[in-house]
Amino acid sequence: MRLTPTALTAAVALAALGSLIAPTAYASAAEPGDTVAMPVRDALKALPIRSEDRTGYQRSKFRHWVDADRDSCNTRQEVLLEEAVTAPEHGVNCALTGGSWYSPYDDKYFTDARALDIDHLVPLAEAWDSGASAWSAAERQEYANDLDDSRALIAVSATSNRSKADQDPSTWQPPAEGYRCQYATDWVADKTRWRLSIDRTEEAALSETLSHCPDVPVEVTLAR
Repeated sequence: MRLTPTALTAAVALAALGSLIAPTAYASAAEPGDTVAMPVRDALKALPIRSEDRTGYQRSKFRHWVDADRDSCNTRQEVLLEEAVTAPEHGVNCALTGGSWYSPYDDKYFTDARALDIDHLVPLAEAWDSGASAWSAAERQEYANDLDDSRALIAVSATSNRSKADQDPSTWQPPAEGYRCQYATDWVADKTRWRLSIDRTEEAALSETLSHCPDVPVEVTLAR
């Protein structure tokens, strides 16, 4: 059947809409390596809601700060190099000197890498509570050293990172209020990437924050 120009335009628009809706509807059936793209509020709604369980958690079950590509720089150093405002020099064993960094959690600049922590945006304990307890050791190591998505690991002040500890957005928010929309959006993206669940209080806190934020699109490559 030959479509009229009006019908053709409608069909194209419907197909484009479908490409946005499909990831929301079928994210649970997607395969590792697939890309999922949707507005952040839809991404939040697509996350499974389950009670959390920390039984058996040990930080050592997430081996981290490995040198995956064997270039002498471990994961911590790779993040510091990637996120530096002013690039540091790196010497033997990737020892970093000089450089400067911005900590978005508290809106501060630093010129000493030792003042910075590398934060797992979704903390290791939170990941365990939300599904990682069922992963293999290799999957947990991959999560703890995720350099393939820039939202997963972030250089922040040691003070803000240790204040956050293993809390989720229902009990901790970045001190810099202007960063809270980005924080919530990235949290949803990271949980989507790793197909982690959320609990009711976490969902409520994220919904409240995002209700005051632009409903920006998030795009992630599924890690598992």
